[in-house]
Amino acid sequence: MAGIYIHIPFCRQACHYCNFHFSVSIRNRPAFIDALVNEAALQSDFLDGETIDTIYIGGGTPSVLGISELIRIYAALHKSFSLEGVREFTLEANPDDLTIEKLMSLRQLPVNRLSIGVQSFHHSDLRYMNRIHSPVQAVECILNAQKLGFDNISVDLIYGTPGMTDKMWENNIMQVMELGVPHISAYALTVEKNTALEYFIRKGRAEPVSDSQSARQFEILCRFCAGHGYEHYETSNFCLPGHYSRHNISYWTGSHYLGLGPSAHSYRSNTRYWNVSNTSLYTESLRASVLPCENEVLSPVQSFNEYIMTSLRTSVGCDMERVRDIWGEQMLSGLEKRAVKYLKQSLLKRQNSHLIITQNGKFLADGIAAGLFSDE
Repeated sequence: MAGIYIHIPFCRQACHYCNFHFSVSIRNRPAFIDALVNEAALQSDFLDGETIDTIYIGGGTPSVLGISELIRIYAALHKSFSLEGVREFTLEANPDDLTIEKLMSLRQLPVNRLSIGVQSFHHSDLRYMNRIHSPVQAVECILNAQKLGFDNISVDLIYGTPGMTDKMWENNIMQVMELGVPHISAYALTVEKNTALEYFIRKGRAEPVSDSQSARQFEILCRFCAGHGYEHYETSNFCLPGHYSRHNISYWTGSHYLGLGPSAHSYRSNTRYWNVSNTSLYTESLRASVLPCENEVLSPVQSFNEYIMTSLRTSVGCDMERVRDIWGEQMLSGLEKRAVKYLKQSLLKRQNSHLIITQNGKFLADGIAAGLFSDE
């Protein structure tokens, strides 16, 4: 099974914390759509006939596009790829875009999953992050989507925002659950380099982020989700039974996927590909029918380390038998030796042939994975 990801690099407003490739200027939208259509045609053989299981339109903010633009993108995919096997078609959206009219228009597409960037139901958090929507819009768009038949919905939340009390965070989680949303993606607010947030904190114009607050609110999240039947199937993702993100699982399990659009990444046969993170250069290149991408063939060690990083973020964990079968006994032996200290600290547990992050280790998952990397 394979997936297709499409990066839409446009936003109405820049969130202070975001370091993804985007632009608040939409003047080049028609040329961008032309380029995207051309890229899809040029990459029609990339997945080598594999069944395409998922499509994910992300960004940026894909919901800023008009329905005619989205239909054109889907038509280009349909022309270049066999889409009969697609079981999950996700569109990322912001609450302010999901009006009744927009939701009704989306019924013209085979979109069957919405990923809504709510982040918080509190005005103070939204102001800190420079989000454009209101708490009322967040609730209304979810209710309207459900009324119009979108029952497979994921909501993004951010915790650790300065000024967010534990009670406010609990209210955010409960609001999502009370609305009957089956999937939650929750992320600790991080201060990325070269973002507005990093600049404001450095200049004393914004409160800094507290690691201890983030850790505490992550524990609250885990407790609330477990108590309400949500499975913690990946470090940042929780869902009711049967509502996993099929597309994201493909990233964590090493499936092949094609990325279209500026800054999009692809993976096939142990090779990583990535497009230029510049919409103008991307558009100009594809106007000349030249793919604007670079690639890197992963070494065995790079491939091993990537598997450790992604597998330990999931509830399934790292399959030791897979490590032995793919990378050999020596690599497995080294992994087992490095894992000892984390097992003793109860940050890892061994379950049959799998190494799995414990509840105590989940907030430290990336650091634990890094400690298990091979440097051979």
